[in-house]
Amino acid sequence: MLLHEFRPGRLIAGATALALAALYAGDAADAWQTPWYEVIPVLFGGLGLAALATWVAYRVRRRSARTASSEKYAAPASTSGSQDMR
Repeated sequence: MLLHEFRPGRLIAGATALALAALYAGDAADAWQTPWYEVIPVLFGGLGLAALATWVAYRVRRRSARTASSEKYAAPASTSGSQDMR
């Protein structure tokens, strides 16, 4: 049982943040040198990819909701008759 729906954009944004943290941690530990200008493409590329994944997931959810609501054989909203028009 899933507790919440899958959000691919948040996953990509989190992976980008972890990659940047690993770059700076390696630089702080003197394992390698990370120039500041190399971080910008990683940051903006990861956030752009996260935005694209979020948009695609949104469109997929909207399309599946639209097809589910347009089925011809679904039960009516109220079957008790209390919603009658006068």
